[in-house]
Amino acid sequence: MANLLRDLPLKRDEEQFALLLSRPGVRIERIVSTGQSTPPGDWLEQDWDEWVLLLGGAAGLRIEGAGELRMEPGDCQLIPAGARHRVEWTDPAQPTVWLAIHFGGNI
Repeated sequence: MANLLRDLPLKRDEEQFALLLSRPGVRIERIVSTGQSTPPGDWLEQDWDEWVLLLGGAAGLRIEGAGELRMEPGDCQLIPAGARHRVEWTDPAQPTVWLAIHFGGNI
């Protein structure tokens, strides 16, 4: 058994990605952010859908054409394939823990 909120990495310069499950057409990972954000002017875009659930901390997520979504524990969001998106901010005072499920497309 695993606990996604145990053994969180200490503050790091980069986000920490842990692959939890990989099968054809699906990838599940835990992401731990400690104050990181997408660099100014950069956008993320992928060929597959991504569903994210915030397990701890807080974050600002922006999907192009929509306002900033302030995410707190329990909040989830589908990011459709091809949607430009970015992480505006994550809480620098505590780990922000994401559960990300990537599916469809070329994973």
